[in-house]
This record gives sequence, structure tokens and C-alpha cells, in this order.
Amino acid sequence: MPKTLESPKPPTADEIADLADRGEDISRFFTGKGKMMPPIQRVNVDFALPMLQELDEAARNLNISRQAVIKTLLRQALDQQQLARRAR
Repeated sequence: MPKTLESPKPPTADEIADLADRGEDISRFFTGKGKMMPPIQRVNVDFALPMLQELDEAARNLNISRQAVIKTLLRQALDQQQLARRAR
């Protein structure tokens, strides 16, 4: 059976970082397309047990993580608040 040619796998971020550390040109790995994501800031939030149970139930129903539920609900609340401000 003839071998099929596989396209080369793109290098990992660590491999690109190693090339940069050695002073090699890594510009070919960047297209300038896409958007920069701001750095993530970790925060601690305390929840009462009943609210935590509601969040966990929502996560189970949506088959996503608790963190994803919190982020989604918070994003929706912030969007609604901004829309309300604009309507004034």
C-alpha cells in the first residue's frame, strides 16, 4: 500500500519560543490576523451554598463547567447593564 504524504504539523508554542530564544526569525508563524486577548486576572469569589448548588445544577444541565456558567451569566448581566445605560 503506498504511503500518503502527511502535511507537517505546525510547531507548538513551546517550539516557537525555543526558536525565538535561539534568536531565529519566527515571524512566519504569525499572520497578523486574529485579536489579542487581554491577560487573565484570577479572582476569588465566595458563594453561599444554595447559590453554588444552583450553579452546579445549571452546569450539569448545560454540560459545561461551573466556571463557564459563572462567566456566561456574568457576561449576560454586564451586557444587560450596558444596554440599560445606553437606553437612558
